Amino acid sequence: MTSSTPASRDGQPPDPRDFSVVLGGPLFQLLRRARLSDDALLLVKKRMVVISLLAWLPLLVLSVLEGHFLAGSVRVPFLRDIEVHVRFLVALPLLIGAELLVHSRMRPLAKQFLERRLVPDGAIPRFDAALAAAARLRNSVIAEVLLIALVYGVGVLVVWRHNVALDAATWYATPSSTGGLQLSLAGRWYGYVSVPIFQFLLLRWYLRVFIWARFLWQVSRIRLNLVPTHPDRAGGLAFLALLTSAFVPLALAHGAMLAGQIADRIFFLNARLPEFKAEIAVVVVFMLLLALGPLVQFAGQLAEAKRTGLREYGTLAQRYVREFDAKWLRGGASAEEPLMGSGDIQSLADLGTGYESVQSMAFAPITKGAVIQVVVATLAPIVPLALTMMPLEQLLKTLLRALV
Repeated sequence: MTSSTPASRDGQPPDPRDFSVVLGGPLFQLLRRARLSDDALLLVKKRMVVISLLAWLPLLVLSVLEGHFLAGSVRVPFLRDIEVHVRFLVALPLLIGAELLVHSRMRPLAKQFLERRLVPDGAIPRFDAALAAAARLRNSVIAEVLLIALVYGVGVLVVWRHNVALDAATWYATPSSTGGLQLSLAGRWYGYVSVPIFQFLLLRWYLRVFIWARFLWQVSRIRLNLVPTHPDRAGGLAFLALLTSAFVPLALAHGAMLAGQIADRIFFLNARLPEFKAEIAVVVVFMLLLALGPLVQFAGQLAEAKRTGLREYGTLAQRYVREFDAKWLRGGASAEEPLMGSGDIQSLADLGTGYESVQSMAFAPITKGAVIQVVVATLAPIVPLALTMMPLEQLLKTLLRALV
């Protein structure tokens, strides 16, 4: 069962090759009916405010009514719970705002395979079938229902209660004698409304990345017309790396989530930042796999194109340099033909440049800048926690020494 795909803004049916993993699905249809979105995913600020307040504002009100806002009988009052504020006022808006950025960057990418003639004419039906399959999964009602079941069956009852919730008396729960959590009224809204909203939007993003990765995998099964000497050093596929910057808000959101969890454990459970090195490394690697992992699927074709290019251009170069050697070093050139200004010299240089382009082909359409973007965005929210270990002045001196 699938939901319908909206028409374009001019009333015409949308081009199926104008593909986006964001523009569709039951939640998208619900937001349109609630006037929180339109067919082009605008009204993003309104969505960010409404959904974030739905998750956060009732927690504020209920914690005030229960006397857990600023102090009281709990160790972690609502106002001082850094994790909850970061989760719903920073990470959640970033997850919502990332939709428009990813949508606008992704829409032209599918067409690039055709406009650059990377897909052979005979394989265009397979390419269109991959687009159609991705659109069906994106619009699937069953997929989003399963996400909701996963959120409540695993995300809330297992992950949040046993791995995320603090083992201390907080504004949302107190540890019980049986080893579980006794939720307050605010905690019930937190556990059964706020956390599920956040987890659903997060899992929905993972589903979208899976759809994108699955589409690229199906395209990578087509024998593409890659050009080994393409100046992008990726056979003509480097345009796919342009989407990486659109995943920066997702990386910031994941970094913010982890920073909030670490901050609460530092301030309330006397933990230290170095204790979380493994968690930080796992999140950084996870974000690299999420943003760049799908592009590695073209490694096989790029490696084959590189081997073929080196063989073919090596053969061409061998033939040319033999003729060049025979002409200019073995007396083959006529006395009237000047060496200075000869096009043979420039052609030899151009041939060398082309061979070097093939030799420097990347194993995947991934740039160094893309890797740095993802890593920096993930770590940026965590860096301020270094102030818990050293004064700001000392931290700045350490960073300057590292950069110089």
